Amino acid sequence: MSTNQPVPAAQADDRGASDARRLRMILITVSIALMAVIASVTGLNVAQTHMAVEFGASQGTVLWIINIYTLALAALLLPLGALGDRLGRKPVLIAGLGVFGIATVVAGLAPTASVMLAARVASGVGAAMIMPITLSVITSTFPEERRGKAIGVWTGIAGGGGILGMFLSALLVDVADWRWLFVLPAVLVLVALVMTTKTVPDSRETPAHRFDTVGALLSVIAVTGLIFVLQEGPERGWTAPATLTGLTAGLVAAVGFVAWELYRRDASLLDVRLFRERGLSGGSITLLVVFGVQAGIGVVLFPFFQAVLGWSGLLSTVAMMPMAVAMMTASGLAPGLAAGIGARSTMVVGIALGGAGMALMALLVSVDGGYPSVLPGLLAMGVGMGLSMTPSTEAVTASLPRGKQGVASALNDVTREFGTALGVALLGALVSAGYRDAVDDRLHGIPRGAADTAREGVANAVEVAGGTGPYAPELLHAARQSFVDGWQQAMWAGALLMGALLVHIALRGPDPKDTSSAVADGTDPAEAVSAR
Repeated sequence: MSTNQPVPAAQADDRGASDARRLRMILITVSIALMAVIASVTGLNVAQTHMAVEFGASQGTVLWIINIYTLALAALLLPLGALGDRLGRKPVLIAGLGVFGIATVVAGLAPTASVMLAARVASGVGAAMIMPITLSVITSTFPEERRGKAIGVWTGIAGGGGILGMFLSALLVDVADWRWLFVLPAVLVLVALVMTTKTVPDSRETPAHRFDTVGALLSVIAVTGLIFVLQEGPERGWTAPATLTGLTAGLVAAVGFVAWELYRRDASLLDVRLFRERGLSGGSITLLVVFGVQAGIGVVLFPFFQAVLGWSGLLSTVAMMPMAVAMMTASGLAPGLAAGIGARSTMVVGIALGGAGMALMALLVSVDGGYPSVLPGLLAMGVGMGLSMTPSTEAVTASLPRGKQGVASALNDVTREFGTALGVALLGALVSAGYRDAVDDRLHGIPRGAADTAREGVANAVEVAGGTGPYAPELLHAARQSFVDGWQQAMWAGALLMGALLVHIALRGPDPKDTSSAVADGTDPAEAVSAR
């Protein structure tokens, strides 16, 4: 007599509800951990002057305190993501949260700039352990039918979390003390650490090959060199010896990395042959451009709000919130839209809206129009970015097999960091160049000393205007209008980039037949690419 009895419907429903609750708690846990990392990327931007005064530090030192975190994070993402796959995602996530939490507390109590720099490096190391694991936990744990929505939540936090973190940071600086900026990530890490031990399952892979140590070292050198150039080039000069040294080291290491990975093939840290596949290449390019444009917009918006409109740092951050809310909402809706019309079509719609948002800001922005002149463009950009980021992220993670999800997640994060650095460098340079070109013709009759100061930037012009007596209104008008001219030049450049991306994705975007089931069934996409 058979003992196999059908599972009662009530028990099946209870099991399904239990699985849903478990997955929801996993998603909440990794989202809290991710928010701690993202908040620390942008939080210190609002405290630059406070750190300079308290530490007696130069502007260069203060910028290093801010940038060293991103540099360490970006450089270590690939090797630490790969180690997470091998050593176990849960223990690496716990270790990363521990390192990050301790470093955050040390930074909050740092008595000198040197201690702060060391703490920020350690925070970057911890963040590099956390960030790729949060996404790889989702891709390796969630079933395929629920994975898209979970990735949508993750991308919404990754995209809009920085603005939310900056808002809370600005609020803390205004109502308390700048050292309170470290309280938020410390609390988030503590909560995430407790929840990780209870909810996140341990998953790991047993690869057939040894860890690619040479590839890991080359990737660290390449990313460090290239990110250093993008961060320091605008400050030191693009032809400065340090900039050229970083560029040379980064490019040589990048070429060496590609050659070595081609030689290692299946034993490589990252199988670069996969970039021939549309999902990986299209998703990576989209994330690079979209995050670059978002970062570039930040470079333009804050001087506009503060120097042109005269707003405080807190109010300026509040003004960015509609874009963040639109982005996070659209990220949650993107999986459903992709299921209906396809990932490529969803990405095309998102990119088109993002490009339209850039064009709207270029067309409508004006000194007299104020915030309403940029709000429609901000909302369009937020929706467009949310719709394009989620399917792009899923295309990248789906391009690598289950055993390489830490690497896939790290590649996704490295692409975002490169895009951010590129966007700040490119659009920031365009705004500065446009401002200088426009302001020269508007300074006739202004005292020479004040005019020379005004040429350095719109914030400098606003600061010096108070000492120019009857020339102040004319100087302020010249500087503010010139900044808007530079703004328009940068926004049109961003719109052109989005237009080029739109054409590329429409023609060569992710093909759902390529790697849509790679994570689910554990197959190696490289084999499929080679077979084609």
